[in-house]
Amino acid sequence: MTASERELAEQLNLRLRHVVLMLRQVSADQTVTPQQLSVLSSLEHGPRRMTELAAEHGVRLPTMTAQINRLERDGLVTRGRDGADARVVTVRLTGTGRDRLIDGREQRLAFLADRIAHLTDEERARVAAALPAFDKLLGGP
Repeated sequence: MTASERELAEQLNLRLRHVVLMLRQVSADQTVTPQQLSVLSSLEHGPRRMTELAAEHGVRLPTMTAQINRLERDGLVTRGRDGADARVVTVRLTGTGRDRLIDGREQRLAFLADRIAHLTDEERARVAAALPAFDKLLGGP
């Protein structure tokens, strides 16, 4: 790693931290935590195995189980079994969970759109131009 790569990594790390903290603050009045919203988002396209959720979120299975317990208690998810293997626990988003996810996402998007509105046209264009590099950096398409 070169010194310039390390410096860029440090600067990116700092800015990502600020983004995460800023989005947590804007979500502070939500009835679900940002971490819970993230789990709900993972379920948006259908049921998932508990082990998959834990791996995706970088936590151990007991930690994910505790998170799912809270979401289930609040009626945001339901548990089920895999049809092919009854030992496998799956988690599905409920209608209420989907509503909370949409509300949380809309709150974040409104906040970000407001911040973006304060940028100049040139700054918005630079942010937009950087998105493909972010996708590549984060392992996306």
